[in-house]
Amino acid sequence: MTERKPPGVSFESWTDRQIREAEARGEFADLPGAGKPLPSAIDTPYDENWWIKQKMAREGLSALPPTLALRKEAEDALAAAARAPSERAVRRIVEDINAKIRPVMFRPPPGPPLGLKPYDVEAVVRDWHERRAGGAGAA
Repeated sequence: MTERKPPGVSFESWTDRQIREAEARGEFADLPGAGKPLPSAIDTPYDENWWIKQKMAREGLSALPPTLALRKEAEDALAAAARAPSERAVRRIVEDINAKIRPVMFRPPPGPPLGLKPYDVEAVVRDWHERRAGGAGAA
């Protein structure tokens, strides 16, 4: 931590001295990203919440309302069920997402309405069988 600015010294000269001394100690040598442009600073318009968005991206957080996040998770679950290697895996994926959808149907969280109902496990399994039969020839 740097010392406080002494009284009677102009702010600019005090700051310049702090920077000059840090450079002399090598504190600015080999910094990550040195000599490279800031990511997406040129191509995007200024956003006053840029630091919040970067922090959320680094931490893997989402800013979606709970119902929209659940809709996205439900879409991802159906896609995962379509790629599942076995009928047991399909059933587990669909039953897991249904377990998350059911409570939201009766006690909706804040945000837009969910607009989903639990998936018919048998229908998803039937679709999975049809896709595998069609994609694998006569297997």
